[in-house]
Amino acid sequence: MTRSDVMQSPWWERGRHADRRPFLLARNRIKKALRAWFEAEGFCEIEAGQLQVSPGNETHLHGLATTKLAPDGSPTPLYLHTSPEFACKKLLSAGEEKIFDFARVFRNREAGPLHATEFTMLEWYRAEADWQVVIEDCLALLRVAAAAVPTDHFAWRGHLIPAAAEPIRLSLAEAFDRYVGMDLLASISPDGQNDADFLRAQARLAGVTTDRSDSWSDVFSKVLVEKIEPKLGFDAPCVLHSYPISEAALARKHPSDPRVAERFELYVCGVELANGFGELTDAKEQRARFEADMDAKQALYGERYPLDEDFLAALRKMPKASGVALGFDRLAVLASGARRIDDVLWTGAI
Repeated sequence: MTRSDVMQSPWWERGRHADRRPFLLARNRIKKALRAWFEAEGFCEIEAGQLQVSPGNETHLHGLATTKLAPDGSPTPLYLHTSPEFACKKLLSAGEEKIFDFARVFRNREAGPLHATEFTMLEWYRAEADWQVVIEDCLALLRVAAAAVPTDHFAWRGHLIPAAAEPIRLSLAEAFDRYVGMDLLASISPDGQNDADFLRAQARLAGVTTDRSDSWSDVFSKVLVEKIEPKLGFDAPCVLHSYPISEAALARKHPSDPRVAERFELYVCGVELANGFGELTDAKEQRARFEADMDAKQALYGERYPLDEDFLAALRKMPKASGVALGFDRLAVLASGARRIDDVLWTGAI
């Protein structure tokens, strides 16, 4: 059987399983090491329920819908969660202080070498912690994962970076200036209002194709995806931080600049690996952001998701906190040298 035959056969075929098994065992070692790290840091492991009244309320996240039937057959619409975030924040409101979850999560409309409809999100939260603390958590976990394999580098599609490389930290404003020559913050007013025409004009000068119907967020995303993300994390892990407030629905405003929020993403070998926040705890502002995102979702996709009123109620009692969602399968790919996400999923990708 050729390598091509192995790659195209079912995940349970012996040849294909044997081909993937080294990556699967590396995944297990990484998970064991990360769990030990969290426990040594005093975290409590939780298991968030997968069925929720809302899958999340971000514009471009798509949930899987299902129906709960009562004994009399009466239906209740539910969703498989796209993240354990709402449940975790409810637990912070209940009094938990340091929690983590290897959560099975579900997202529609996602497919590719680094995407699967069902995957594992490693999510953790620290009550009363600054967002810089969870950034350091992310960087520590990279080192832990590499040591567990063991490997001295991360790899993706022929790109290698040393696991011990000193991380690069870059704000969105700095990234737009460095890689595209654009003044991102000049398109955002002091009260956080975005000037789509101004950003669109800058983008065209930078060689990014835009349409007059593109919103500010559309243009921002095009520039980020086309011009910036392909350059991140190829010399060392890159922490991209201080996102515009409109691109950080669940993050609190930065205390020194209301145009941006305490949001960061971690990139390794060009792969977006983690997304973290200084968490927003203002229930009124959170509701307004959710409603705006659902209006945008309705306009783009013709659907909207309900708000989790229980979550908004819990948010009023939630302490200051910071948290991170890390794509555990992607981390396993980068640390093990796997070729695609399917290599590190025990029963394959759907």
